[in-house]
Amino acid sequence: MTTLKEKTRDSSLFRKIYTIDLLFCTISFLQIAAYVLLVLLFIWGVYLTFYNQKKNKTIFTFSFGIWINAFLIISLLSILINLSVTFFYSLVMFLHIAICFVIFYGMHTEPGFNFRLELYQIATTVVYIVTAANIIGIFCLLIDFRFEWYWIKFTIYENRFTGIYVNPNNLGFTSVAALAFCHILYKKSFIDRVKKPAINKILLALCGLTSLFSLLLCDSNAAIVLGIAYVFVYIVCRFFANPPTTRKKLVVKLGSLILIGVFLVGATLFIRTICQAGFSVVVSKTTSIVSLLNDSTQNNLAPDGTQKQQNQKPTEPSSSVTFSHKNKNIDSGRTKLWKESLDLFKLSPVIGISNGNIVLYSQEYLNGALSYSYHHNDLHNGFLTLLVSTGVIGFLLFAIFGLRFIISVSRVLFMRKNSFYSDDALPCIFSFLFAYLFYAVFEKALLYDISFTVILFWLMMGYASCYIKKYKHHDDWLNIKDLIAKYSNPQKGKKTSEPTDITGRQ
Repeated sequence: MTTLKEKTRDSSLFRKIYTIDLLFCTISFLQIAAYVLLVLLFIWGVYLTFYNQKKNKTIFTFSFGIWINAFLIISLLSILINLSVTFFYSLVMFLHIAICFVIFYGMHTEPGFNFRLELYQIATTVVYIVTAANIIGIFCLLIDFRFEWYWIKFTIYENRFTGIYVNPNNLGFTSVAALAFCHILYKKSFIDRVKKPAINKILLALCGLTSLFSLLLCDSNAAIVLGIAYVFVYIVCRFFANPPTTRKKLVVKLGSLILIGVFLVGATLFIRTICQAGFSVVVSKTTSIVSLLNDSTQNNLAPDGTQKQQNQKPTEPSSSVTFSHKNKNIDSGRTKLWKESLDLFKLSPVIGISNGNIVLYSQEYLNGALSYSYHHNDLHNGFLTLLVSTGVIGFLLFAIFGLRFIISVSRVLFMRKNSFYSDDALPCIFSFLFAYLFYAVFEKALLYDISFTVILFWLMMGYASCYIKKYKHHDDWLNIKDLIAKYSNPQKGKKTSEPTDITGRQ
C-alpha cells in the first residue's frame, strides 16, 4: 500500500505515462483505449497538481511565478465572467493549464529530481514507438494497403501520407519530435551524465530516416516549418556559443546565417517535391506488382484446369497518390478561421471570452466559421487562441512570462564566461522550443489543447527550466558592457585564453 501511495505521488512517473498516452492518442488503432486511459490520467494529474503545491509550494517557488499566477487568475476570471453552458469544458481546460504549469514546467521545484534521466527515458520510448509506427506505415503504403473506416484514414488521408496516425499533421509533428529526440540521444555528454547505455546508432539512424521520409510525404507545412526552424536555431546556437570577438566576425556570422536560412528553406521544399514525386512513382509500381500477383492467382487457370496463356500488362492502382494537398490554398483554409478570431476578440478584448466559448460564440454571435467538428473547432493558431481566450491582459502576462524565460535560457547558452555549447541537450531543447513558436502560428498548439503536441512543449519547457536552475551561477555571467567593448575595441576585449567547456567538468 505504501508503494502504491508513493507511485501515485510520483510526478515523474505521471509525466512519462501521460506523455506516452497522448502520443498513443494520435495513433489510429490505439486512440480509443488511449483516450479512456487519458481520463484517469487527467484525474491523477489534477491530484498531483494540488499535492505538489502543498508539498513543494510550486506556484510560489517556480521561476517567473508571478506572471504565471497572474495568468491563471485572469484565466479563471474570464471563465467566471463568461459563464455559459460550456463552463465544464472551460474548467477542464483550466485544470489542463494548471497541470502544464505545475507538473510539467514546475518540475524544477521538485527536490532531488534527476531531469536528465527522465528526458532520456521519454526520448528513448518515443524513438522506439515512432520508429515502429513509421516502418509499419511505410510498408503498408508500399503494398497499397489502405482503407477508410469512420474517422480512420489508414495510410492515405486526402492524398497525403498519414501512416497509422489519425491525421497527417500528427504524423508530421511526431516525426520532427522524434528527430529532435534522436539528436538529443546522439549527444555523448548527455548520455554520459545520465549513466545509461547509449542508444544503438542503427536504431537512431532508422528512426531519423523513416521520420524524415514521413515528414516529407505527409505534406504538413506547419511541421516543415517546425523542422526547418529547429535546424536553423540550432545552427544559431552553435555559431554564437562563443560570442564573436570582432565586429567583422559578427557580420560574417550574421551573413552566413541569412544564407543558411535561405538555403534550408529552398532545399527542403525542393527535396520534398522530389521525394513526393519519386515516392509516388515507387508506390505506383509496387502497387501494380501487388495487384498483378493477386490477379494471377485467380486468372492463371483455364476452365479445364490447365495453365492459361496470357499476355497482360500490370494493372495500375485504382487511384494514384501524389502526397500533396488537395486544397491548393497555402493557408489550407486557416485565413477564414483567423478572420473569425478577430471578431471573437472584439466581443471581449480586455478579459477574453474563455476558451470554452470560442465555438459557442462563433455560432451564436458571428458567422459560424467555427463548429463542433474536427477541422473547425479551433483557430489553428496558438497565439490567437490565447488572445481570444484571455484577452489582452492574459496575452500580455503570458508573453512577459515567455520573454523572460527565453532571456534566461539565452543567458545560460550565450552569456557565460565559459562556453556552454557541448554535447549536452540544452541547445536541442532551446532549438525545439524556439521553433515551436513558429509552429504555433499554424496549428493547435501552445496551451489550449490536451494533446501530445502541447504537452511535449511544456515538457521541454520543464527540462529547460531545470537547466536554468542548475547553471545560473551569478559569478559566471559575461557583462553586457564587456561584449560591447569587444565589438567596439577588439584588442581590449580580446581574451587571453581560449574558452573552456564547463559542461565537461560539472
